[in-house]
Amino acid sequence: MCHSKRLAKVAMPMLILLPLLLLCYGVGNIHCSTVHDNSGDLKALLDFRQGIPSDPYGAMSNWTMNSHFCRWNGITCTLTRRQWRVLSLALPDKNLAGKISSSLCNLTFLVYLDLSSNNFVSPLPDALTNCSNLNYLDLSSNLLVGTIPPKLGLLSHLNFLDLRSNHFEGSIPGELGQLVNLRSLLLGENSLSGEIPHAIFNNLSSLRYLYLYSNSLGKALPSNIGELFPNLIELALENNMFEGPIPASLGNSRLRVIDLSHNNFTGKIPTSFGKLSNLTFLSLQYNHLVARDDQDWKFLNTLKNCRYLNTLSLNNNKLQGSIPQSVGNLSTSLQYLFLGGNSLSGQVPQSIGKLSGLTRLGLGENYLSGTIEGWIENLKNLQSIRLQSNNFTGPIPSSISNLTQLEYLYLYENNFTGLIPSSISNLTQLEYLYLYENKFEGPLPVSLGNLSHLIKLDLSYNNLHGPVPSNFGNLQQLILLDLSDNNLQGGITLAT
Repeated sequence: MCHSKRLAKVAMPMLILLPLLLLCYGVGNIHCSTVHDNSGDLKALLDFRQGIPSDPYGAMSNWTMNSHFCRWNGITCTLTRRQWRVLSLALPDKNLAGKISSSLCNLTFLVYLDLSSNNFVSPLPDALTNCSNLNYLDLSSNLLVGTIPPKLGLLSHLNFLDLRSNHFEGSIPGELGQLVNLRSLLLGENSLSGEIPHAIFNNLSSLRYLYLYSNSLGKALPSNIGELFPNLIELALENNMFEGPIPASLGNSRLRVIDLSHNNFTGKIPTSFGKLSNLTFLSLQYNHLVARDDQDWKFLNTLKNCRYLNTLSLNNNKLQGSIPQSVGNLSTSLQYLFLGGNSLSGQVPQSIGKLSGLTRLGLGENYLSGTIEGWIENLKNLQSIRLQSNNFTGPIPSSISNLTQLEYLYLYENNFTGLIPSSISNLTQLEYLYLYENKFEGPLPVSLGNLSHLIKLDLSYNNLHGPVPSNFGNLQQLILLDLSDNNLQGGITLAT
């Protein structure tokens, strides 16, 4: 996904927030004579503070004996048996540096711990499992090292576990399969290896979010993964070493986001994806998936049932043949369509012009042929179109001026002919114009000099002739201009 990722931080469930708000009512009366402090909680917090030598934002500046610990930044308390107990510790994104003290394990009433987006450098303390009431644990985006402690499997109330973007290594402990209440298991962007433990597949049927992206995990996924995770909403396994076929049973889940890109999956794309009526994001790019005939391409027609589909990325696989006419039946919500880096041939079907919501279209590095007129002008919301390294012929239609939102136009390494249309000057948002290695002829349109946002302009290796328009010197954003291997005369005077 564009995961940096497309896979945004999962929001804290309201089922956690509501008890916090209810239990903490009355914290303003901390010094009531019948209420006592819990010295164990106080000591645990002071020990934790002692292990943090760097607090550049002053997030813990009021962690002193001058105020009650329940009023310290990031602390939420609850009153139980006439004692104030720490219920929540939340200090995300404070640039704190240090170690996560094992003293936190003495906060036995803790249900919510969020230390994400800091600079903690330490292994994860085994004793954290003493926080037996913990149901939300977010330590993502730190510098934590070592292995994931198997004892985390003892946190039986846990329903949210986020350890993403750290330096954990080794295998995923099978003991995590004991967390039967888990809804979110987020371990992406570490250095984990091996297989996904069978216990996770077999026991975590309540799982909604599974993020294991950017590790070194491998082997095949179980063929019945869809039945094992019937409630799964988001599956992010990109940038790993998974192999084998994509299980058709994924169509039996509630998936909205599927990212299996940058792996070693083989075989056909399952037609069962068409059963995922709420699917918004499907990325299978950079695998070894095949489509050789109409039967193999049936998956594309079934995706018309995914009326909320926003992203379809299939580039850099082994897809062959013509793009089916059924591509035009995809959702009008589709914004991103990427089919580049395959072995597609034939003409682009006119029906693709019905995808009026497209903002990015990638068909580059195939064997596509024919003209682009008749469909390209209908995609009026395009911001980027990449048709490079194909066999397209004919002129650039003057109607390309309809694409007034266009920022990237990549038509290089084709067989386009004729004049560069002067109407291209209507593309006032254009930043990158690559037309090199074609058969364009005639003079350079003076109107190109009016594209004030141009950053890179490459028209090299064509048959252009005549003078270089003087107004090219007005392109003050330009950092690359290549007009080589043409028959152009004159120079450019840069505007001052």
